[in-house]
Amino acid sequence: MKIIQNISDQIDEEITDANRYAMCSVRYRESDPELSRTYAQLATEELGHVDRLHAQVVRLINEYKASKGDIPPHMKTIYEYVHDREIEKVAQVKNLLANK
Repeated sequence: MKIIQNISDQIDEEITDANRYAMCSVRYRESDPELSRTYAQLATEELGHVDRLHAQVVRLINEYKASKGDIPPHMKTIYEYVHDREIEKVAQVKNLLANK
């Protein structure tokens, strides 16, 4: 489904932005704690966007299953690959934010 591909691209953009903000948070942690907190908050908001977009992907897949049965194996393989990569990237961002 093209829509899932589009949402996956948007999820990747949100994770990239979250990572940029998290890196800035780390960069200013010592020299400007208030700015660091702002960047950390922005990163967290981007991760919230990731969660909401992911929920839509899950909803679309569930609707597909309900109306057409199981998703095709190639679609499942692609989803699992992209999902695993997203999980790893999000974990890296969360690790940056957790190391205070």
